[in-house]
Amino acid sequence: MPRWRWLPRALLVGALFSFGAAHADCPSGRVDAQAHVAYVIDGDTVILADGRHVRLIGLDTPELGHGGKPSQPYARRARQALVALLASSHDTVELRYGEDRRDHYGRTLAHLFLPNGTSVTAALLRDGLATALVVPPDLWDSACYADAEAAARSRHLGIWSLPRYQPIASRALPADAQGFHIVRGRVVHVGRSRNAQWIDLDGGVALRIARRNLKYFHNVDFSALRGRHITVRGWVHTWKKGDRVIAVRYPAALEIGH
Repeated sequence: MPRWRWLPRALLVGALFSFGAAHADCPSGRVDAQAHVAYVIDGDTVILADGRHVRLIGLDTPELGHGGKPSQPYARRARQALVALLASSHDTVELRYGEDRRDHYGRTLAHLFLPNGTSVTAALLRDGLATALVVPPDLWDSACYADAEAAARSRHLGIWSLPRYQPIASRALPADAQGFHIVRGRVVHVGRSRNAQWIDLDGGVALRIARRNLKYFHNVDFSALRGRHITVRGWVHTWKKGDRVIAVRYPAALEIGH
């Protein structure tokens, strides 16, 4: 039974009204398949009637709690919004497949649209329920998705009203920081290893660009970055020796200042 049938009428109507203006944003360009959604796992993953798990391209929503861990703020709301959005099309969606058809979990990667042209990704981003995510080689419509996110950020909607989604100085980033952050810092060192380009910020935060992704940074002069200030968005994780590292896959994740 489709999960959206369990939504209260007021929530459903409110969500549909919110999404109504987004249908013209980020048009699909082409449709590779039409399908029916059987179940919504979370804000960025659904199960189709044919059993395929589909991971939406272009966004990342807060994580629902599992194994006793609490859900991240707005995780349930993102899922509810996706449920309501799909209800407006009676669970029918159109898919535009990514350059990579599957991720390492075996999920199908696709952009989802409603039959009326509504971009599901853009709708969630515009309501502040997700962060824009670029994972090469799936770059299609990334600029449009970034604009949708920027609209939500400018209005402090959803997750963008929370302190953890506001920019933080690299020197102030907690030693145990994990997950998505927007970090600002001054470049103190730039270097190249066998497998990556490294950019070190003050405060002991390092940015890592894997060699396979360097082709997207052909307009960036890494040698000229030392001493300049950078704002980077991405997921903080612990590297060797406990260093805090942010993997940077695409130039849109970097804002280079003076």
